[in-house]
Amino acid sequence: MLTLLHNPRCSKSRDSLKILEESGKPYKIRNYQESPLKREELTELLEKLDAEPSTILRKKENLISDLGLDIDSEDKCFEAIINYPQLLERPILIDQDKAIIGRPPENILNYLKDR
Repeated sequence: MLTLLHNPRCSKSRDSLKILEESGKPYKIRNYQESPLKREELTELLEKLDAEPSTILRKKENLISDLGLDIDSEDKCFEAIINYPQLLERPILIDQDKAIIGRPPENILNYLKDR
C-alpha cells in the first residue's frame, strides 16, 4: 500500500493527494506533523529515496535560522526533523522499497503511471 507523508496546509501536498486519489490506487495518509517520523523511519526513508539527509530537510524554512539550528550532519538533520516535523520536505510518497518527493507533484504522477 502507498503512504503519503502529507501536510494538509501545503498546496504541493494537496495537489499530490489529488493525484493519488485520481489514480485509484490504495493508499493511506500520514500527517507527519501529528505523527512525526522516528529516527529509524527517517533512515528507512532515505534508503528508499536513495538520498542524503539534506534532501528531506526544508533548508529554506525560517525556523532553521530563527532557532539557529545546526544541520551540518546526518544526525543534526534527523534531530531537527524529529524535533520540528514541519522541517520535513513534503509531500513524500512511500511505496514498499521506493519513495518519491512530490516537488513538483508531477513526480508522483509520473511514478504512479509507471507503477
